[in-house]
Amino acid sequence: MSAQYTKIQLLGHASFQLTTPEGRIVLLDPWYTGNTAIPAGLTIPDKIDLILITHGHRDHLDSKMVEIIRTRSPKVIANPVVRMYLQEQGVPDHVFEPMNAGGTLSTMDMKVTMTNAFHFAQINLPDGKIGYTHTTNGFIVRMSDDISIYYSGDTSVFGDMALIGEIYKPDIAILPIGDRFTMGPLEAAFATRLLKVKHVIPCHYGTMASLTGTPEQFKALTKDQEQLQIHILKAGEELDTQAIKTGSR
Repeated sequence: MSAQYTKIQLLGHASFQLTTPEGRIVLLDPWYTGNTAIPAGLTIPDKIDLILITHGHRDHLDSKMVEIIRTRSPKVIANPVVRMYLQEQGVPDHVFEPMNAGGTLSTMDMKVTMTNAFHFAQINLPDGKIGYTHTTNGFIVRMSDDISIYYSGDTSVFGDMALIGEIYKPDIAILPIGDRFTMGPLEAAFATRLLKVKHVIPCHYGTMASLTGTPEQFKALTKDQEQLQIHILKAGEELDTQAIKTGSR
């Protein structure tokens, strides 16, 4: 059944599910296995059309990702290093839509752009070792209902967010605010100014003791941005973008 307009659901931590106007299911950095932030009963969808992966840290790349791909048969977009890792774990080449930072591709009534991000990453291998070091990326996802979503992934703030805002004009930015390993509320507040975005969903906070940034701090640091709306979602909650589509521009 068609969703008719884009829906954004926080699964938990920094994992999201997008439902496109055509009813397709897109997962952003899915982390189900061992993620205590995901509410009981919220399980891996039977139907997954596309998975977008920003990097290989265990809280963004599910430890059972190969099995998820095998049983759900989605298309996958990941940076070349993560893609190489999954291929070497037996995921067939045809599963992937290869791309790299700065590129855009059209798929399933969406346009997906891979953006820069600044965050060091690696993959914890099944044998207990660490490998496949890489930098992370973000994504712009533009839907058929003209909703544009910027998912920054884990990142620091960087000046070229202004270019991301100018080129892609995202309606909604999904930004980490937890601090220590990513932007905290202060840096995320500057990111919203650079992006000139009107709607933000904060994520990657509160799920671990070390992630001390809070939505309240973020709100206080952005109170000078009069048109900014901060959507604080609880795990499992969904943002209906219909009002954003009609009222943001």
